[in-house]
Amino acid sequence: MGASEIPHMTYQQYRTARRLVRECCNYDCGNCLLLDNGEECVCPQSITYSLICKWFRAAVLPLDAGLYAALFPPPSVRRRRCRECGKMFASSKHNTLYCSTCAAERAKRSKRAWAKKNRADV
Repeated sequence: MGASEIPHMTYQQYRTARRLVRECCNYDCGNCLLLDNGEECVCPQSITYSLICKWFRAAVLPLDAGLYAALFPPPSVRRRRCRECGKMFASSKHNTLYCSTCAAERAKRSKRAWAKKNRADV
């Protein structure tokens, strides 16, 4: 998993993850024991919207199946980049090009153009 593939959480997902951080065996009063090299180090997973801690991803995140499924969809659901806005979205179809928001906007534009063309023909 490269740096560009690290999932980013919404605020609600972040709050859920913060509650889960306390379940980590390396969590000690807000600090991370793995990163402790003589000085206390704040647990990075508790202060970021990214899933940067590999231990958290592997050992703690699976404790909340809903959050895990939202951040790591099954392989049958592909993560794609929307051609309109550039945001990542999940799609189970191989030919989906746009996220749901952009797809709805494109459908409105298309319908508007069709109606305009048909009004002009009458």
